[in-house]
Amino acid sequence: MADETDAGTIRGFVRWAMQPPQSYVMYLIAVVLIGGLSFYAGSLKPKTAPHVVPQSVSQPNGK
Repeated sequence: MADETDAGTIRGFVRWAMQPPQSYVMYLIAVVLIGGLSFYAGSLKPKTAPHVVPQSVSQPNGK
């Protein structure tokens, strides 16, 4: 009877997901999501302000 009340809650989902067959799938889903988000974040270009000239690596000497 306790399972019927927990079935629709987050706690019930966590209990379901921690069982061995489901836990392997949940782990793989988490790895794919984290890897995909990491790849997406790495592919984004940083926003730069318009008309900004990058600084030169070496400064010219004044002599």
